[in-house]
Amino acid sequence: MAVITVERKVLEKNDEIARSNRALFKHHNVFVLNLVSSPGAGKTTLLEQTLDRLRTSIKSAVIEGDVQTDIDAQRIARFGVPVVQLVTNGSCHLDAMLVRDALQHIDLSTIDILFIENVGNLVCPAGYDLGETMKVVVVSVTEGDDKPLKYPAMFRNASILVINKVDLLPYVPSNIELLRANATKINPQLTIFEVSCSKGNGLDSWCSWLRQNISVNH
Repeated sequence: MAVITVERKVLEKNDEIARSNRALFKHHNVFVLNLVSSPGAGKTTLLEQTLDRLRTSIKSAVIEGDVQTDIDAQRIARFGVPVVQLVTNGSCHLDAMLVRDALQHIDLSTIDILFIENVGNLVCPAGYDLGETMKVVVVSVTEGDDKPLKYPAMFRNASILVINKVDLLPYVPSNIELLRANATKINPQLTIFEVSCSKGNGLDSWCSWLRQNISVNH
C-alpha cells in the first residue's frame, strides 16, 4: 500500500508540472512531440532526417533524453538547432520536471516545434506526461509485429505510430499489416506512417503532416 501511495504522489506531482509545461507551450504556440521507442528503433535517425527536411521552413528545437551519454545531442547539433541533453544517470524515462529544467535553455518564442526524444524504453515513458502535444511511438520492422500487444499502454497513449526500416521487410520475419492491425486494435485512432530513414521512403508524407499540424497550431 505504501508503494502505491508513493507512486500516486509522484505521478500527481509530475502531472501538475506537465500541465504547467503544456500551458507554456500553448502560450508560445509551440507544437511538441514526445518521441518514444525501444532502443535502436531509429528515433534519432528519424529526427536527423526530419530536421534536414524542415530546416528551411520550420524552426525546431530538440530535448534529448539518454541514460548516460550526449552522443545523440552531438548528432542533432550538426543541424544547427537548439538542443539540450538530459542525462538521466540510469533512470528509464524523462519526466515533466526534467523537461521544465531543459526549457530554461530554449527560447520558445523563437521556435515552431519542439521534439523531445525520450529514453529508449516502451514501459516507463508511457505513464509520464511531459506536457507534449502528442506522443509519437517509433517501432522498427526488425522488432517484429507484436510490439503493440506486448506494450499496449504506450500504443494506447500515443497519437502517432511511425513504422521504421520498412526497406528491411524482405529480410526479416515481420508482417507489417499484422503490425498495423495489432496497433490499431489497441488504439484505433493512431495515425500511422511507414518510413525508411536510411532510404527516405515515407519521410515526405511524415514531414508534410508535421507542417500541416504546426500550421494548425499557429
